[in-house]
Amino acid sequence: MFWSAVGIAAALLTMFGFVPQIIKMWRTKSAEDVSGLTLLQFSVGGSLWIAYGLHLRDFIIAGANIVSLSTLFITLVLYLKLRQ
Repeated sequence: MFWSAVGIAAALLTMFGFVPQIIKMWRTKSAEDVSGLTLLQFSVGGSLWIAYGLHLRDFIIAGANIVSLSTLFITLVLYLKLRQ
């Protein structure tokens, strides 16, 4: 039970890790300080974690990374729209 709680807490923190960046980009209307390579790296990593979680049939791993990839997609759309 303890380790499930740790996994859920870790998942929540990483799922919404890019939300502060999304908010900053939205408010400033700028993606000047955002690294496109970082977004790509995290997207590939998240995709691999999803595949790994599905292989293990582990909903926490797969689900958390599906949400993470969704927030990364929003970040990427804003990055492409706002970069100068």
